[in-house]
Amino acid sequence: MTEAVAELAAAPGSKSEQAYQAVKARIIEGTYTPGYRLVLGSIAKDLGFSVVPVREAIRRLEAEGLVTFERNVGATVAGIDPTEYLYTMQTLSIVEGAATALSAPLIDSVAIARARAVNEEMRECLEHFDPVRFTRLNQDFHSVLFEHCPNPHILDLVHRGWNRLAALRSSTFRFVPGRAHDSVDEHEALLQLIETGADADSIEKAARLHRSATLDAYLAQASPSERNAGSVNAQY
Repeated sequence: MTEAVAELAAAPGSKSEQAYQAVKARIIEGTYTPGYRLVLGSIAKDLGFSVVPVREAIRRLEAEGLVTFERNVGATVAGIDPTEYLYTMQTLSIVEGAATALSAPLIDSVAIARARAVNEEMRECLEHFDPVRFTRLNQDFHSVLFEHCPNPHILDLVHRGWNRLAALRSSTFRFVPGRAHDSVDEHEALLQLIETGADADSIEKAARLHRSATLDAYLAQASPSERNAGSVNAQY
């Protein structure tokens, strides 16, 4: 039994739902890369299902924008829209910065220790760099800092931003792995600001600059058209 089939055997829900979750996970984690042809029969065989639930799953993923249909080709994994990524990161730098600043007074020593432990895992991850795992840990780290936000509307916007990044299958660190080292150091600096009771403006600015620095690193190696689309970031 393959690992994928073993996971599905323990997963709840219909076969269509299980197929959807399995294929979506492979897209987000990069197993199925942009342009990858999704052959229904092969996927169904791998998962131990008939073609019908896989077809239903692919249709759901098409509705979400993760899959496209091309004439004479069939279903393929959709490409990553660089402009959408840029706008998402710009927005997230603002709302997550605000959420982190509002959360800061409510973050206790236990939460700080948890965030620092995650950051240490990220530091260890640098030795044998895995961008997908690093990105997952990065979200875990930031979740500790923004989940205490008392404003539910801002918190909802932060969640939407992270969900949009997941839908874009974006791990910036895959393209600019050198940014990962700076990111870990900036995490520690942010934790120290919160620990020492820094004012809200300082914490918000640090959180926003941390997010925009990742975007800047991406833009530095992006194509001219992508850099132009993200030029508004200079205002932040």
